[in-house]
Amino acid sequence: MPSLIKKYLNHFSHLFYPHNCEGCGTDILFDDQFLCARCIHALPETYFFSRQNNPVEKLFYGRIHIQQAGASFYFTKDSLLQHLMVQLKYRSNKEAGYFLGRMMGHALAKSERFANVDLLVALPLNSKKEFRRGYNQAALICEGISEVWKKPVCRDVVTRIRFTETQTQQNRVSRWQNMEGVFAVTKPETLVDRHILLIDDVITTGATLEACGSVMLQIPGVSLSIGAAAYTI
Repeated sequence: MPSLIKKYLNHFSHLFYPHNCEGCGTDILFDDQFLCARCIHALPETYFFSRQNNPVEKLFYGRIHIQQAGASFYFTKDSLLQHLMVQLKYRSNKEAGYFLGRMMGHALAKSERFANVDLLVALPLNSKKEFRRGYNQAALICEGISEVWKKPVCRDVVTRIRFTETQTQQNRVSRWQNMEGVFAVTKPETLVDRHILLIDDVITTGATLEACGSVMLQIPGVSLSIGAAAYTI
């Protein structure tokens, strides 16, 4: 009987506080779900976290020494994943970040390649941009990962010391040049002898992650891996 009452109360509450799938809009999903099962199944998984020499790892060959790298999904234009990224970065939809993080957490937990990671570190935003947005989307993804894959999130250990404009329209060389001298480690003692998984939302050229990872690798004993919610193809 109590479960039946709860069921009716849930139906009643949905009349005033509808809970819909962020992807297709259906209300046929549990209260704690962000996407319905059909939309989750439609997300283009890469399975990179379980694959050695995957395209994300190859992207950093000869540029920066990393242990492993991967991304959860392929990013394409006019896709569900692009919609989620727009919601996360420009529509103040924090739950999109937590959801993408939880999906990453499940993939990472299944992969033995990342088992010895010690800390999760979000790629930092410039303080001006973070103030305008209200949060760092990579930090939300980190929180979602940690919720599923019980690795600690290390905050405020690296910062952006120089503001950079959007790199969307820049080529690979321009992006790399634009990132020189942008990052600094603020708490080096926290990273000594640790394996860091550096997290971003979308990997395109990898220039920003390369610049940030390079300063972290200057700390004694640091080893570095890289992860993102999406990889642009």
